[in-house]
Amino acid sequence: MSRSHPKHASFTRWRSLLAAVLAAGLIPATATGQFGRAPNPEAQMRAAAARGTHVQSPLAPAQALRQVNLMATALNSLQPQRPGVVDAYVISIGFDSDGVFGREAAETGRVLSRRFDAEGRTIVLANGTGAGDTVPMADPNDVAAALARIGQLMDPAEDVLVLYVTTHGHWVTGLAWKDGSRGAGHLGPVYLAGLLDEIGARNRLLIISACFSGVFVPILENDTSYVITAASSDRSSFGCDARNDWTFFGDALINHALRKPIGTQAAFVEAREEIEGWERSLRVPQSQPQQSKGRNVDRWLSVLDRRVPAEAGTPVGRPAYQPPG
Repeated sequence: MSRSHPKHASFTRWRSLLAAVLAAGLIPATATGQFGRAPNPEAQMRAAAARGTHVQSPLAPAQALRQVNLMATALNSLQPQRPGVVDAYVISIGFDSDGVFGREAAETGRVLSRRFDAEGRTIVLANGTGAGDTVPMADPNDVAAALARIGQLMDPAEDVLVLYVTTHGHWVTGLAWKDGSRGAGHLGPVYLAGLLDEIGARNRLLIISACFSGVFVPILENDTSYVITAASSDRSSFGCDARNDWTFFGDALINHALRKPIGTQAAFVEAREEIEGWERSLRVPQSQPQQSKGRNVDRWLSVLDRRVPAEAGTPVGRPAYQPPG
């Protein structure tokens, strides 16, 4: 996501990150030169995208203990699935410590929990202070742990994983993870797909709010998954100023469309049209939000959509779109 010159800013950010990852030896040796060939930076980045990588400093003892306690409370509060009921398990992640992502993740957890009757089956993880001081950090390991716990509790034959991630993005390496100056890294499409496969979640509503997030679509789509992204694989999305309450995509889809008593697919269409109007007004390149709906998705999505509250919720926070002038 970006406000101005998004690709240049994103490239600079990720070039620095790649240098750190290379220095730490986190990219497989097969990504570097072989048989006397010079290393290929693009090949190195693509190899890194096949898995999650991160470089971080350890927490101070008191901070580490606090994080462990917060995670334990969050994981232990998740309720088991109800036999014979299509339960939704919601995980909302603010993966970058810029405040906008934490605020968006926290409110998204509330909106999706209400919409899909997922109270007691919702967990929010976020870096920075945007989501408040009682939300566990979105460390990559903690994200994996939260998904694993959901996998233990849900019945993959009938229940649904609802995943929302909001952060910066890159057209090769995927989703940016940042925890202030302590750590940085990424979570690539192949790695995320592996996590979801490992926990056994079959029915998936996957919503990814990030620049270039369309790179996740061909990796995550299947017959029982509904994948929604803020942008195509070669476009930025907008509104990620750290001071904002919402990104464009989060505001249009979560804060407005999904609060309404309409179907999820109709909400996506409404949000996409709203975003297109904002972008035309600002004269910026269209982000082109994407959707991929598997042929068997309606079997579970129709059940979830019947639970949508009859009365629309009230949007909160400062609108992401500010008219020019």
